[in-house]
Amino acid sequence: MKSLNLKNIKEIDSQKMLQLLMDFPLQCQMALETANQAEIFHQRSFNKIIFIGMGGSAIAGDLLKSYLYNELNIPVMVFREYHLPEFVDKNTLVFASSYSGNTEETLSCYMEAKKKGASIIGISSGGKLQEEIVKDGNIFIPIPSGFPPRCALGYLSLIPLRILERIGMVKSKSGECSEMISVLNELKDKHLNPHIAKHENPAKYLAFNICNKIPLLYSSSLYFDVVIARFRAQINENAKSLAISNLLPEMNHNEIEGFANIKKFAKHLVAIFLLDMDMHPRVKKRIEITSQIIRDTGVDVFEVSSQGRGLLSRIFSLIYTVDFVSFYLAVLYDTDPTPVKKIAFLKEKLKE
Repeated sequence: MKSLNLKNIKEIDSQKMLQLLMDFPLQCQMALETANQAEIFHQRSFNKIIFIGMGGSAIAGDLLKSYLYNELNIPVMVFREYHLPEFVDKNTLVFASSYSGNTEETLSCYMEAKKKGASIIGISSGGKLQEEIVKDGNIFIPIPSGFPPRCALGYLSLIPLRILERIGMVKSKSGECSEMISVLNELKDKHLNPHIAKHENPAKYLAFNICNKIPLLYSSSLYFDVVIARFRAQINENAKSLAISNLLPEMNHNEIEGFANIKKFAKHLVAIFLLDMDMHPRVKKRIEITSQIIRDTGVDVFEVSSQGRGLLSRIFSLIYTVDFVSFYLAVLYDTDPTPVKKIAFLKEKLKE
């Protein structure tokens, strides 16, 4: 197991993902400024919003779907597919998101959305998606290139949020966005950065306790389903390791029974619960009981709490923390977090 000192980090992190993590609060600010200057639709009404994308581009749609759960009075859906459902029509607002601009599933869905007469906003750093959207006269919002797609979450999520605000579909988020950026900066400076020792750095501490184990990731399905999905995907892509995830209360109706016969390999597992001050009281109670059930099998259990007052801050604070966890875990595994060789190999084989 590698140490998490700066020397080791610099040797392993050849493409400087750490710097992207440290710059993430600034990225969020730049995303809002980009959205303020973007073209928008005027005097159009929509009865549904859909996001089309894959991987790091799609998670932004999940984030907005979770964050706006109790505000929007029309459905929000995220599609990770080659085809769109029949109900997509001229009354649908579509965000087509592909960081590279060349994601084949997203391009396929974009073509279908165009045929169905949907109102489309494209977000990418270029590629075929930009070419098609500009050619078709739809709205295109360019974002900076050179990032791994999963590191562009600020651009991919906050641009659509501000666009929805500007066209009057959600109330002003200026205050919540400002607080969120402040919370991220405080986390970066006082808790998560590599200069802070393990006993004071929750991301380092958790990474050490996950290392050489399979993490079981849990939280509330309301608002924080996106964080759990992000956590699992970041462990997959950054640390090149597996993780298992589920949500409460659903896991209490099935998965919890799976702990009856795991004592022989409990030492290879670790459970992590993501907590929030405004979780439903029954979900909080469920987490307390579930944690004890898991501990009784010999599996270690850890908790991470959200930070901030507003919901946006609390969601992003957990995402920022788990992103750092996955980065430090990659270093412990002596693994460069940025390259995704198996994904690249798969894409090349698909071209054959």
